[in-house]
Amino acid sequence: MEITRNSFVKLTYALRTNAADGELVEETTPENALEFVFGTGKMLPMFEEKLEGLTAGSEYNFEIPSAAGYGEINEEAKVDIPKNIFEVEGAIDEDLIKVGNVVPMQDAQGNRLNGIVLEITDETVKMDFNHPLAGDDLFFSGSVLEVREATESELVAAVGGGGCGSGCGCGDTAGGGCDTASCGSDGSGSGGCGCS
Repeated sequence: MEITRNSFVKLTYALRTNAADGELVEETTPENALEFVFGTGKMLPMFEEKLEGLTAGSEYNFEIPSAAGYGEINEEAKVDIPKNIFEVEGAIDEDLIKVGNVVPMQDAQGNRLNGIVLEITDETVKMDFNHPLAGDDLFFSGSVLEVREATESELVAAVGGGGCGSGCGCGDTAGGGCDTASCGSDGSGSGGCGCS
C-alpha cells in the first residue's frame, strides 16, 4: 500500500540541520519509530509531500528548506519581558529562569508557547519565541516500516486529538510525544516535524 491521505504510517528518521551530514538533531529506530496518520495536518506539509506514494520498505532522503520548515528567524519574536512577571512570592526561580532554558509561557490570547531565555538583566528577561529549528534547513533520511489504512479510532485521534503527537525535531526521541523542554506538547503546534 502506498502512503496516501488517511493512511497510518510508521517510519524511522534521522533529522540533521543545514547539511545532509550536518548536526544530528534527532533520530528514531524501529523500536521508537514515528507513527502518524498521513494527511491530517499534523506534519509539515513538505514532509508529507516528500513521503507521499512511498511504501513499506522504502528508504528516503530529502531536504526541507527553512522557508518550508519552521521559517526564517524572526527578530520580532525576541522580546524583553519585565522580570517581575517571573516572580513567585517575590522571588524568581533561578533554576528555571536562566540563560538557555526553555520556559513555557502564554500569550494574551491564552495560547501556550515556549521561549528560550537569551539574557537576564536587573529589569527584564529577553526571550526568544522562534521555533528552535527556525532558520535551519532540515535533512531527513530513514525508512518506511509500515503503511496501512488507519483505523477509525486512529483517524478520530489524529483529527481531534490536538497536540503534536509524536512529531520529530522537538526532542521527542521516545516516539510518544514532544518533550516540553523543546517543543509545544501542549497543542500549540510549535514543535517537531509533526507540528506545523
